[in-house]
This record gives sequence, C-alpha cells and structure tokens, in this order.
Amino acid sequence: MLKTILAHFGLAQRWRMVFAVVAFLVAGASAASAATVAVATGNVNLRAGPSTAYPVVTVVPAGARITTHGCLTGYSWCDIAFAGVRGWVSASYIQVVYNGGPVVLTPAIAPAVGVAVLAYNRAYWDTHYSAYPWYGAWGRYYRPYAVAPAARVSAHDRSVTCADGSCTGTRSTTGIYGGSTSQTRTCAGGECTSTRQTVGRYGNSASRVRTCSANDHSCSVTRTGPRGGTASGTRFFNR
Repeated sequence: MLKTILAHFGLAQRWRMVFAVVAFLVAGASAASAATVAVATGNVNLRAGPSTAYPVVTVVPAGARITTHGCLTGYSWCDIAFAGVRGWVSASYIQVVYNGGPVVLTPAIAPAVGVAVLAYNRAYWDTHYSAYPWYGAWGRYYRPYAVAPAARVSAHDRSVTCADGSCTGTRSTTGIYGGSTSQTRTCAGGECTSTRQTVGRYGNSASRVRTCSANDHSCSVTRTGPRGGTASGTRFFNR
C-alpha cells in the first residue's frame, strides 16, 4: 500500500512522506510509553483536579483497570483514565506491577514503573471537562497546589498470601535515613493478629502486637518501647 502511494510522488516528496510516517510512529510510541496500566485498590472518586475540592467526574470501582498518565511532583495525586474519561485520584488508590507483584504506587516505585511527573493547569480542565455543568467554575475550584516535599521513603513492599482458611499480609518500609518498619497481619477463624516492628536509624526499636477476635468481641494491644518498657490493654466491643 505504501509503495503504491509513493509511486505517484517524486524522490524528494517520497522521502518527506517516509519521514512523516516515521515521526508519527515514534510520537505514538512515546505517547503509549508515557501511560502505565494499573488497578484501583478501592472505590474512589475520580475528580477533575488533584484535590478533594474538585468536582467528581465519576466513581472508579475497586479492582477496575485504569491507565496512569502521570502524577504531580511528590506523587501525591495522579492523572488517570478510566472508562473513557480522565481525572485525578490519590496515588494511594493506584496499584501497579513492580518486580513481578502488585504494589501501591509510591514515590520510590513510580519512576521505576515509568510514571512521569506532570503539572495540572487550565489547559487540562479545558481539554477534558468542557461538556460538564461545572466547567465554567474553574476559578471556584482551582487553587495552586503546594509542591510536595521530597520522598522520605527509599523502599516499600507489600504482599498478601492466603491458604487453608488463613491469610497473611506483610508490608515493610525503609526510610531514606536507614530506619525501617515492618508489619505482619494474620487472620484465621475469626481472629486477626498484627505485629509491627519499627527500628530507628540508630538501632533503637519499638513494637506493637494487636489481636482482635470476632468470637469474644475484643481487641488486645501490647506495646514495647525502645527502652524495654511495655504497656498493654484489652477493649471489648459490641456489633
């Protein structure tokens, strides 16, 4: 098909057409690579801007496939596409694939999975929301957003495994200065036990163990401080 079209043009015109086709393909590839496929971690309002002050465009259901086009500096809010519409959600509702497993989008992970930093402005509003009833109220909603501070987390991981009627979830975070926190939660037979261990940058540690039971409607907590002191208590509840 391309040969047939080129046969009707001179040599110079042919080369210009080839260059135009190549430029178009490269631009398309760049646009595609700028988008990252992800999943919504929970039901979340898709908003017309990076704040809960902006109007709701639609609701993204938990588990829905979404496309992430980029996030603000600091990766607090991200621009996504869902069901043919564009809008903004908190990054904590976005789950991407990292190192072969699903993880929540964080400042430490975002660059590694190709999520770019972008800005929010009036051009975005004009492009995507001209058909909405609140489109003319840009001045009422827009507030210049503060630049988020630099990331204070160097690594983050989370996983969940279930087998034989029991589920165990683990997550860990390491700070930029060396401190870390890890937590393991196991649920089975109507009871959940959560153990959290925090180690400071100089090696001091603290822990918390919490057990909640639906069988006797109680939660018990034991905390241990960096100097070895402990505090514990039990609370009963009715549902």
